[in-house]
Amino acid sequence: MSALSQQISGSSLAERVFNEGQLRELLGDSDARRYALVNRALKDGSLIRLKRATYMLGQRSRSEAVHPFAVAQALLPGSYISFETALAYRGWIPEAVFTTASVSPGRKTITYDTPSLGQFSFHPLALREYQFLTSVEREKLGKLTAFVAQPLRALIDLVALRKEHWSGLDWLITGMRIDEDRLRSLRRKDFSALRPVYKHKAANAFLHSLEDVILTNRGAAKGTPSDD
Repeated sequence: MSALSQQISGSSLAERVFNEGQLRELLGDSDARRYALVNRALKDGSLIRLKRATYMLGQRSRSEAVHPFAVAQALLPGSYISFETALAYRGWIPEAVFTTASVSPGRKTITYDTPSLGQFSFHPLALREYQFLTSVEREKLGKLTAFVAQPLRALIDLVALRKEHWSGLDWLITGMRIDEDRLRSLRRKDFSALRPVYKHKAANAFLHSLEDVILTNRGAAKGTPSDD
C-alpha cells in the first residue's frame, strides 16, 4: 500500500469516490508533491483514476467494495441508473449487464472506461420539466447510495433511447426475455406516474399500448374492468 493510500484509508474518503479538491484538502501539500504521490499510487494500483481528477482506492486498499452504481453517480452527479442495468438489478431480465448505463441530465452521451469496474455510459433523454426522477428510487448500497429507476421507468427509458415502436408483448418476453409475470405485476399507478414524463411520441405510444394490454387482459381475466 502506498503512503497516499494509507493516508486516505484513515480518512473519510476511504469508502468513497473523491475528487482532486478533496484530495488537496486532505493532504494539504504542494501540487508537485501531491502529483508525485498520486502517480506513485496509480502505478502500484492502490489508487484508481476513474476519470480526470476523480479517484477511488484500489480494491486491495479498501475494507469494502464500492458498488458500480455509486461510482456512476460520482462520475456524473445528477444521473440515475436505468435501461438494462436497472432491469437486471430489479430482476426483470436474466442476462448479466457489463455496462453500467444511466440517464444523464446533460445533452450528449458520455462513456467512461475504467480499469477495474468496466464501462459506464450516460445517455440524455427528452424528458418533460420536473419529471427527471419520476419513478426513480434512492437505493442504499453499502455506505453509499445511488438513484435507480423502477422497472417500468427503466423499460420505457430504453424504449425512448432506442426509439422502439410497439410490436406486442413478444419483443418484451422473447426479445428482452422479461418474464411475463413481471409485466403482469404492473399496476395502473405505475403507468399513470409515467404519462407526463416523456417528450418522445414513440415512448408515450409504447407506454399506452403496454398499459392497454396489461390492464385490459387483467380486467378480462377477472371479468370486470381493471382498476388496480
